[in-house]
Amino acid sequence: MRAGEKLPPLEIPITRTLIVAGAIASRDYQDVHHDAELARQKGSPDIFMNILTTNGLVGRYITDHFGPTAHLRKVAIRLGAPNYPGDTMVLTGTVEEVDGDTATVRVVGSNGIGRHVTGTVTVTVPSAAAITTPTDAAVPTDAAVGSDAIVPTDVGVGSDAVVPTDIAVGSVAVVPTAPVPTGTVAPSGGAR
Repeated sequence: MRAGEKLPPLEIPITRTLIVAGAIASRDYQDVHHDAELARQKGSPDIFMNILTTNGLVGRYITDHFGPTAHLRKVAIRLGAPNYPGDTMVLTGTVEEVDGDTATVRVVGSNGIGRHVTGTVTVTVPSAAAITTPTDAAVPTDAAVGSDAIVPTDVGVGSDAVVPTDIAVGSVAVVPTAPVPTGTVAPSGGAR
């Protein structure tokens, strides 16, 4: 990371499905995000993307670039031109400043009408030396249906845990959001 670094652009097709799914996922049931006729009655040419979906896409853009160890510290965005179905939003970013392992990135998302979103994201990317993987507390990669999975013992609040992609269907893997006591085993029926 260095000041002035340009992130590669990310093109996101704005589909009706993306708009509606984003609104539902963020519990934004305003009719202008899912009902084209009611949106037109309110003066919009069609449904349009809500700010929470945009916020999530901006976060994804940053974490896709900086990798799975990146932690978003602050996302400050402002909406402009609406994202309507059938358009494409292109996200671009520039690192404005770097302080140790933390950077501030200026993000712009433009569509066919103009700038949909502008803002800054503060992201921390721990150095490789700062990232430790416990050797005795990894989630097993050969977990079978209904098996127990041992969770990492040094995971703190807000930290990430790597869950393998080859766990069999029906098994339980726990991604903790609070400290987990050493040796805790996730029961096959769910997390504690």
